[in-house]
Amino acid sequence: MTETGPDEGFKVTDRRRRVEAGEIPRGDAPTAAREPTTQSLPTSGPGPPAAERSLAGLFMMLASSAAVALGELADPVTGEVHHDPAEAAEVIDLLILLREKTEGNRTAEETQILEELIYDLQLRYVNAAKRP
Repeated sequence: MTETGPDEGFKVTDRRRRVEAGEIPRGDAPTAAREPTTQSLPTSGPGPPAAERSLAGLFMMLASSAAVALGELADPVTGEVHHDPAEAAEVIDLLILLREKTEGNRTAEETQILEELIYDLQLRYVNAAKRP
C-alpha cells in the first residue's frame, strides 16, 4: 500500500464565477447571482389564478371541509350531509398546526381570520360531539 504525502490528498476547486458590481451575469452564471424573475404559474381547472390565491383562502377552504365533516354543510360533490367528527378534528388540528407554523409570517387580517375560524370550528365540534 502506498502512502500519500501531504501534497496528495483531497482537493477542492471552487469553479463558481463571481459577479462584479454592475456586471451582467452570463447564462452559465450561478442562479444566485442572476436577477430574480417573476413568472405566473398556470392554474389547472376552475378557480382563481395563482396570483390571487392567498393564505386566508387556504384557511377558508380547510374550514369549509371541517364544516362539511361536522354536518353543517352539504358535501359539494354529492349534495349529502354526513357527520364525521374524526375528520373534522383532523382539519381543526391542521388549522392549529398552520397557526403555529405561520406565526410571524401572516398579515393581521390572515391572523384574525385564522383565529376566528379555529374558535368557531372548535365550538361547532363540541356541539356536534354532544349530539346523539
